Amino acid sequence: MAGEFSASITCGLMLSKRLYYGKGASPAPAVMSRSLSSSTESYLPTAVMAYAMVSEPVMVDNPDVPSYQPYVHGRCDPPALIPLHMHEVSMEVECLMDTAFVTVRGAWRVHCIMAGRRCDCRIAIPMGEQGSLLGVEVDISGSERSYNSKWVSLADSNDTEKVVRSGGGCFLTPHIYTFNIPQVDGGSIVSVKVSWSQKLSYQDGQFCLNVPFSFPAYVIPVGKKIPKREKIQLNVNSGFGTEILIQCTSHPLKELSREVRKLSFMYDEEVPAWSTSDLNFAYTVSANGIFGGVLLQSPPLHDFDEREMFCFYLFPGNKQNRKVFRKEVVFVVDTSESMQGCAIENVKNALLASLSKLSSQDSFNIIAFNNEIHLFSSTMVLATRESILNATEWLSSNLTTDGGTNIMLPLKQAMKLLSDHASESVPFIFLITDGSVEDEREICNVMKSYLASGASVSPRIYTFGIGLYCNHYFLKMLAEIGRGHYDCTYDADNIESQVERLFNTASSVVLANITMDLPENLDSLELFPSHIPDLSFGSPLIVSGRYKGDFQDVIKVKGLTADMSTFVTELKVQNAKDVSFDRVIFLLLELIPLTVGVYA
Repeated sequence: MAGEFSASITCGLMLSKRLYYGKGASPAPAVMSRSLSSSTESYLPTAVMAYAMVSEPVMVDNPDVPSYQPYVHGRCDPPALIPLHMHEVSMEVECLMDTAFVTVRGAWRVHCIMAGRRCDCRIAIPMGEQGSLLGVEVDISGSERSYNSKWVSLADSNDTEKVVRSGGGCFLTPHIYTFNIPQVDGGSIVSVKVSWSQKLSYQDGQFCLNVPFSFPAYVIPVGKKIPKREKIQLNVNSGFGTEILIQCTSHPLKELSREVRKLSFMYDEEVPAWSTSDLNFAYTVSANGIFGGVLLQSPPLHDFDEREMFCFYLFPGNKQNRKVFRKEVVFVVDTSESMQGCAIENVKNALLASLSKLSSQDSFNIIAFNNEIHLFSSTMVLATRESILNATEWLSSNLTTDGGTNIMLPLKQAMKLLSDHASESVPFIFLITDGSVEDEREICNVMKSYLASGASVSPRIYTFGIGLYCNHYFLKMLAEIGRGHYDCTYDADNIESQVERLFNTASSVVLANITMDLPENLDSLELFPSHIPDLSFGSPLIVSGRYKGDFQDVIKVKGLTADMSTFVTELKVQNAKDVSFDRVIFLLLELIPLTVGVYA
């Protein structure tokens, strides 16, 4: 689908050469961008874009200055996509705890369709990491029609008399959503407002924001007198009661205000050309040791759940001041037939990179599975140079793809391997798969029984899903049961980097078996995640929940450190007057489908 989209833009750019802009005026040349993968050049959008969908090439002309070019016979199937000229753009980003809420406004002119003719327009919305589309509004100049999005519940999905679906709404890639606007007049201005959320990446105390905001030169309007103004507003509210330290920024942001946990910036300039780089911003939350807090908030006015909300957070502090647990890891790797090609090769490279980060005191094993299982060793092996060399050779000869997917068998074997783990280590299973199985519920129940065995530190389960056909919900639940983390990728080229990030989280645990001494009078208590994960340098710990009753002023939190001593701290409980963390909590829930429609 992405390849077809890129090919349609290639065709559209060729058709746009028919346009005449007047004497001495010419558009910027088209240059391909590396937006699909490191090995494939494409015209996939790297910022919010609008396109004219052209089925009949004869309608391609400047609505202001007709060129009277020769008639073009034939049709374009699929329709060619001509990138529309962008006349204005602004972006507002609010970073709240570990989530960014992004709103982009832009205006594009249908500069390539002759006056008196109409075409459909296609809007493309690339989003950042773990992006979730929240809303869309579209206005067409000179038209009484308005377009917006609506969350439609399953109960209301059949009641769509007032909604005319615009059609064509789909995810072009897992991070790019597109939809169509029907029958727009040539020369019209298409104004779009789109909102989404995305996660901030985190490593060693640093939060990093990356928002797609790189526009190709061919969307620059032709004409010297057309002003171009770019505006970016960035607000940071960490929610944590410590100082924020800025590390880097991609655009010349001007600081407007600064408080202990809040920052505000603005960039507003008239520019000769639109931004050619994504918005990158990084900051740290300053602290030496482990710190945290508890925030309380009442539910929003129209929330169906009337229980109060709370958010509990912990940060690991500086890496130099904390020792991490020893590691005992079993890599469980899917080698079914669907993993063939780039996927299995990149998984192999990711495993080798992970093995190289183990110390000689750590131990490991590898289980390759399809319908059967193949073990690197019958027991756990110390991560010596010799054993890692042997594992490298074993991976080269045993990570071959064939057969189906049986996840239960390797997980049971991994649990047996970790049953006699050292008391001062954190044992964990690192599952990598692209498949789905029919016995997910049984697998979860079996893993629960293993994890309830009563060991001082039970095995953790980290899961990594690959591709569209993987059962990602199952992997999330399995990781939650195992007090681990889940991650995924839909692009084989990203496997190495994202597996590395997840492994860094798994292998840098500083506090395990975390518990909260919550008041006994709390009623209807619900936690998400229900099993509190460990605290590591790869990820801050954020747990949210609902309750009825009263919190005390201080909550005691306990955990186990790498030297097997008990860590105890008291966290201050505060009302979150300026932190609307309910927006973050709602994103943790399963969202219902978004329908982009026209309201009559």
